[in-house]
Amino acid sequence: MEQLLTLIRDVPNFPKPGIVFKDITPLLADPPGLALAVELMANPFRGRKVDVVIGAESRGFIFGIAVAQALSAGFVPVRKPGKLPRPTHAFEYALEYGTDRLEIHQDAVRPGQRVLIVDDLIATGGTLGACLGMVRRLGGELVGVSVLIELTALNGRAALPDPGLLHAALRL
Repeated sequence: MEQLLTLIRDVPNFPKPGIVFKDITPLLADPPGLALAVELMANPFRGRKVDVVIGAESRGFIFGIAVAQALSAGFVPVRKPGKLPRPTHAFEYALEYGTDRLEIHQDAVRPGQRVLIVDDLIATGGTLGACLGMVRRLGGELVGVSVLIELTALNGRAALPDPGLLHAALRL
């Protein structure tokens, strides 16, 4: 874990004053660090028959695709408004520093598919809550949520119906 922590930089006052942004770009540029992060995020879900991994734009794409490949699962992108070409479902959610909106294709998850939600970080749980709403609306079965970083002071885990569904490689 120490190896990963040395590859994550704090950027104060980004994207707005009072926010400490967790910059993972050094980790992404470090092959052993990236490989370790993906394994730590995927391993708890091996053998759990995950059909599809959902990752939210944009850093959820990075880890979501890698975790999906590690689990031999498909990947479904959740995007910002207007970025998906077919009919979508939209969900608005609260951020640590405002609100945002995400969309998913209406046919992205089939009823009964086993879904893992992956993101780089959970802060307040807004993004993951929106992704969970999408899984429910499309009839998917939530297997769990895997993140690289959990900011424990912001209690995003409480946004999940069962906090035990969340696996965090790093709890800060």
